[in-house]
Amino acid sequence: MERNTVVRAMHDVGLATWFGGSLMGAIGLNGATAVVSDRSERLRVANAGWGRWAPVSAASIGAFLIGSAGLLTANRKRVAHQQGVGASTAAKAALTAAALAATAYTGVLGARLADAGDVPVEGAVKPDKETPDDVARTQQRLRLMQWVVPAVTGAIVVLTSLHGEQQRPSQVIRGTARKKFSR
Repeated sequence: MERNTVVRAMHDVGLATWFGGSLMGAIGLNGATAVVSDRSERLRVANAGWGRWAPVSAASIGAFLIGSAGLLTANRKRVAHQQGVGASTAAKAALTAAALAATAYTGVLGARLADAGDVPVEGAVKPDKETPDDVARTQQRLRLMQWVVPAVTGAIVVLTSLHGEQQRPSQVIRGTARKKFSR
């Protein structure tokens, strides 16, 4: 298999897993905890699920980053010489940094909830009237952040699609000519 094919696969599968896993976790795992009959076990169930997912998530993010670096290296001339590619690459890098930060922060929040022990909650990210205040604040932050990760990684998926379109021969010729003659 050609090196660029492996790099592309690492990028795409890593990104798909990062996006899909975060979205499924927010909807499926966090949402499903509300049906656990014992309210004091709901956080433990959510934390167990996220704990099992964490190594897969880390591997997918690593694959995406390695694939991204490989693609950037392979396309460095296009980034430098084709109009629009540099800007979309910079935007993708900024979104990647934001997604990494959001993912790390959700991990910190999740660890705080894991440390809280068996406290009564309505759901993984939804406190109830008996939830201690510090746990409730953490849940409320996580309730927002659970949507930030799939939103930002979804935006990276969109930019990846744009990069694919920018690789069409007609786009390469047009973008290179525009950049060359706009100087």
